[in-house]
Amino acid sequence: MKQHTLSFSGILTIGLMLFALFLGAGNMIFPPLLGQQAGEHLALAIIGFLITGVGLPLLGVIAIAQSGGDPQQLASRVHPIFGIIFTITLYLAIGPFFGIPRTATVSYEIGLLPFMSESVMESGWPLFLFSLVFFALTALLSLNPSRLVNRIGKILTPVLIVVLSVLVAGAFITPMGDPGQPAAGYETSAFFTGFIEGYLTLDAIAALVFAIVVITAIKEKQVQDRKSIVRVTILAGLIAAAGLALVYIALSYLGATSISAVGEQSNGGAILSAAASSLYGSSGAVILGLAIAAACITTSIGLVSSTATYFSRLVPGISYKAFVFIFAGFSMVISNVGLTQLIAFSVPVLVMIYPMAIVLILLSFLHSSFKGYQAVYIGAVTPTFIVGISDGLAAAGFGDNILTSSLSFLPLMEQGVGWTVPAVAGAVIGLFTAIVLKHPVKPSANQI
Repeated sequence: MKQHTLSFSGILTIGLMLFALFLGAGNMIFPPLLGQQAGEHLALAIIGFLITGVGLPLLGVIAIAQSGGDPQQLASRVHPIFGIIFTITLYLAIGPFFGIPRTATVSYEIGLLPFMSESVMESGWPLFLFSLVFFALTALLSLNPSRLVNRIGKILTPVLIVVLSVLVAGAFITPMGDPGQPAAGYETSAFFTGFIEGYLTLDAIAALVFAIVVITAIKEKQVQDRKSIVRVTILAGLIAAAGLALVYIALSYLGATSISAVGEQSNGGAILSAAASSLYGSSGAVILGLAIAAACITTSIGLVSSTATYFSRLVPGISYKAFVFIFAGFSMVISNVGLTQLIAFSVPVLVMIYPMAIVLILLSFLHSSFKGYQAVYIGAVTPTFIVGISDGLAAAGFGDNILTSSLSFLPLMEQGVGWTVPAVAGAVIGLFTAIVLKHPVKPSANQI
C-alpha cells in the first residue's frame, strides 16, 4: 500500500495550529510578570521557564505520538487503574475546571474590562454575557473537529501572529527602560523560580491533550503509517516550540523593561495593558484585546475538542457533540467565579500533578532502554506523587504539616522540584527489582 506523506505546507499548517492551541491566555500573562520580577536575572529565569513552558510540551506531544496517541495508554504503563484516574484528572484540570474557564476570564478581564466604567465593572452581568457568547462560539467551532486545522492553522493563527508582532515590536524598537532589580525568589534562584513558573502555563499537561488533535489532523491527511505520524508530529512540534520560545522571550523582555514606564504590577495582564498603552497610546488596549481574544479562543476550541473526544471514547453512550456542549456550558459557569479565584484554586492541583506528567513523558523516551518494565514506572511515579501532595498542600497554604516536614531533607525541596531525586532513585530501584525478580517483558501493542 502506498504511504501518504505531507508537504511542507501541510506540516507548517499543523505546526501553526499546535502553536495557536498552546498560546493561550496564561502563556501571554505569565512571561511579562516573570520578566518584570526577574529584572537583571531575566536570562536565567527565562531559560528555566522555557524548559517547562516549551521543552516539556514538545516532548509531551512526541511521547503521546510514540505511545499510541493517547495519554491514558502512556499513564497505564504504571497501572491500568492509575492510567484512567490520572488521565481523567488531567483532562478535568486542563479542561472544564481550570484551563477552559481561564480562557474566558482572561479574555474578559484584559480584553474587555479596561473599556468599561467602574460601575459596570462591579456588576456580574458583563462577565456572564461575555462568557455566554465566548463559549457559544467555542462550542460551534468545536462541533466539527475535522475543520479544526483550517480554522486555526490557516485563519486564526496568522491573525494572532500579526497582532503579537505589533504588540512586542515597540518594546524592541523603543524600549521603555532597563531591567530592574530582581524580586524575591529571583535573587538567588532565578532558574528554578522560572522553571516552576512554567508550570502555570499548563503546557506540559496540555501537550498530552493537544497531541490527540495533532495526530487526528495528520491521519485526516491520509497519513496512517506510525513512523510517518511520529515524524510529522515531531516537525509540527518543533514549529510550535520555536514560535512559543520567540513569544515568551519577547514578552518577558517587554516585562523586564517595563517597570520604569508602568511601575510594579501584580499580574502579567496588568503589565501588558499598561505597556500596550505606553507604547501605542489608546490604540494599544485595542491591539492587546485582539491578541488576547485570538489566543484565548484558539486554546478554548482545542481544549473543548480534545476533552470531548476523550470522554466520548470513555463513555460511548454520550456523543462527542453532547460532550462539547456539556464542557462548554460547565466552563461558562466556572468562569464566572473570576480569574483570581481560578488561579488560586488551580495552582495546588497543578503543582501536584505536573511532576507526574513530567516523569511519564521522560520515561516514555527511555521505555526501550529499560525494556518497559512496569516496576520502573511505579518506582518513579510513586515518590513523585507523594512529594507532589506535599507541594500541593504547601501551595494551598497548608505547608505546616507532617508530610511536608518529613520531606524537608530532600534536595531541591525549597526550590519546588524536590521530586526529582526521589523519582530517579525510584526508577533505579524499580529497574533493579525487575531484573532481580526476572519480570517478564510484555511490550505494549502500540509500542514502537
